[in-house]
Amino acid sequence: MAAIDLNLVRVFVTLYDARSVTLAAERLHVTQPSVSYALSRLRDLFGDRLFVRSRDGMEPTFTAMQLYPVLRDSLAQIDSVLESNNEFEPRHSQKRFRLALTDLGEMSLLPRILVYLHAQAPDVELEVVPLEIDKVEDWLATGKVNAVICSRPINAAGIERRVLLSDERYVCLLNRDHATIGDSLNLEQFIQARHAVVAASTGHGLAEDVLHEQRLHRKVSLKVSHFSSLPRILRESDMLAILPEQIASTFAREAPLKVLDLPFEVPTFDVALHWQSHTARSPAQRWFCESIIDAITGERKKTSSDQS
Repeated sequence: MAAIDLNLVRVFVTLYDARSVTLAAERLHVTQPSVSYALSRLRDLFGDRLFVRSRDGMEPTFTAMQLYPVLRDSLAQIDSVLESNNEFEPRHSQKRFRLALTDLGEMSLLPRILVYLHAQAPDVELEVVPLEIDKVEDWLATGKVNAVICSRPINAAGIERRVLLSDERYVCLLNRDHATIGDSLNLEQFIQARHAVVAASTGHGLAEDVLHEQRLHRKVSLKVSHFSSLPRILRESDMLAILPEQIASTFAREAPLKVLDLPFEVPTFDVALHWQSHTARSPAQRWFCESIIDAITGERKKTSSDQS
């Protein structure tokens, strides 16, 4: 097989992720005919259609599915090596960074991160990607995001982790004037009450896991995608919700709500920053991760490549 053009690899990986010629062209900042032409060359090179049009977009063939992880990882490694030779001057950079966060992270952590980043690099752009915990490994591997902040550990190979907030705990949040629950909450009241639940895709499912393990069943009356909708819902209903203590206390200061201990034991948890280890060779990536750590902890910690 002839040597493959790096630009063709980039088109293949981007098209595989986007499943759309239009979206791939937008992400690559080229025209749609350019992507179509590159796809034609790729088909000739591999002797396979690679992508087939369907109702859901460009579906990869079996050959494409086999090629994707190899080409994706190779491209990421090459990009990392190339970028490691580029100088990064924060004050003059207009680079865009992508950070995956829950809406809780947006409310509690993002303001501090933005203040720190813009003080050091006023022209950089930060794009916040709503966290989907089941997808973050692929997002990091493909470079869709530079880093992820979440409470669930990401245990995939090649992922670095730094704790930003430690020993966080879950509590119950409810209307301050709840009709049947006063200043404490027992297990029977918890089970009998109506509950508002936040989708597990946010990564905050530890309390739910404990309930499942203990075979405790409750009345789930509402399931929402975001924590930010809870204050208004709870102050206008008799529902309960489980969420981290730090943000629950913030909600209780801003609305007629109260925070109570859960009537069962849930382990404490850490909120951590995660990134692909090989990307730390990039000065820009290293600065981005160190800046987030410093913004939240107030104490700069070096990424693994700096420590070696």
